[in-house]
Amino acid sequence: MTHSIHDVGCRPAQSRAGLVGAALVLALVCVAVTPQTAWSADKEKGQQISRVVAKEMTAAQKALQANQWAEALKNLDAAETKSGLTAFDEKTIHYFKGFANIKLGNLKVAQAEFEKSLATGAASAEDKTSITRTLFGIAASTNQYQKTIDYGKEMSEGGTATINDLAIIAQSYFQLKDCKNSAVWADKAVAASRKAGEAPKENLFLFKLQCASDASDNAAMIPVLSDLIRLNNKSSYWNTLLRIERQEERDDHNTLMLYRVMYDTSAMTVGSDYIEMAQLLGDAALPAEAQSVLEKAMAGGLIKEEQKERTNRLLNSFKTRSEADKKGLAALDAEATKNAAGELDVKLGEVYYGVGDYQNAITAITRGLQKDKIKHLDEAYVYLGRSQVGLKNTADAKRAFGGLKSVPNISQRVLKLWELYADTLGR
Repeated sequence: MTHSIHDVGCRPAQSRAGLVGAALVLALVCVAVTPQTAWSADKEKGQQISRVVAKEMTAAQKALQANQWAEALKNLDAAETKSGLTAFDEKTIHYFKGFANIKLGNLKVAQAEFEKSLATGAASAEDKTSITRTLFGIAASTNQYQKTIDYGKEMSEGGTATINDLAIIAQSYFQLKDCKNSAVWADKAVAASRKAGEAPKENLFLFKLQCASDASDNAAMIPVLSDLIRLNNKSSYWNTLLRIERQEERDDHNTLMLYRVMYDTSAMTVGSDYIEMAQLLGDAALPAEAQSVLEKAMAGGLIKEEQKERTNRLLNSFKTRSEADKKGLAALDAEATKNAAGELDVKLGEVYYGVGDYQNAITAITRGLQKDKIKHLDEAYVYLGRSQVGLKNTADAKRAFGGLKSVPNISQRVLKLWELYADTLGR
């Protein structure tokens, strides 16, 4: 009778990977081998335990099936002392001893036994695959990074490595501070995940991000942060990405564009950023939106005590200007409608957006785009997209942001960030 792995009180081996700081904690649950199947599989090929140790091995097998690990080891030790052992005898003795020690939690001892089992050269192809996976799990769970890599590569070359195995190899290289190879194997795991129709694990990108951060390589961090944002759209990744991008930006028009992305992704966490964004909006003749920005910062408790006087002064100024804009909306709408150029329509749409009237903002900006002659075409598409987002029209918002590709001389930084934002809509 052939017993399965579950008959001996075991469960298939798994590696649990979770990022703690910059490292993975791996836990070996069990070992994906069974003493009975190893013995039976080889008997079918004409190999079997010799009579020299038949008594001890039968007793050991029964002890293993009864979960009597110490008793099993006692019989296996007795078998090992016999003279005239065949290679198959030795292979099976070490195999069984490895299994028993796994159950007793003696991973390093089990590792040595499984390595001896392989060294006999008597293991079947199936057993080699099984033992190699077990050794990989033991090495990973005991922080033997180079051995983890070696066994992992062997599984990869043999076509038996899982997506999680590839991730563990990447993690092992990371622990050895080999960022180049860590990235190579992380990319392999990402590619395998996507091929399988699965979302890649976040930690695969975090290995690369930490390496780039440690090297102060902002250029390398940007694409990794973009991948992470596409994966889970966390505001913390947006915050890091936008702060890096903002460091390189010197143009006020583009800086305000970056602030808009930061604001819309809830990635703005510092009061001074809200204040600067509000000031830039005020300079762009958008006081209602500037008012909303400052009010959000104050409601969120982000304005420091030493900033409150200045913030209140700005807020009162924006409120006065915003009220004047609201009173003049009807007249501005009439004037823009009659104007042959689209500039006034776009400005009108931006004002409508600032007061929360998204439908009229869409109407005005769309009309302006049809007329042409717009000074800042990038702003037209951005506010059209933002207004569609306000109405939860995701598909229309994506189309609006897609129009940015047609804007002549648009900042590539601004374009890529709004495209990234559009990619995350609807998730």
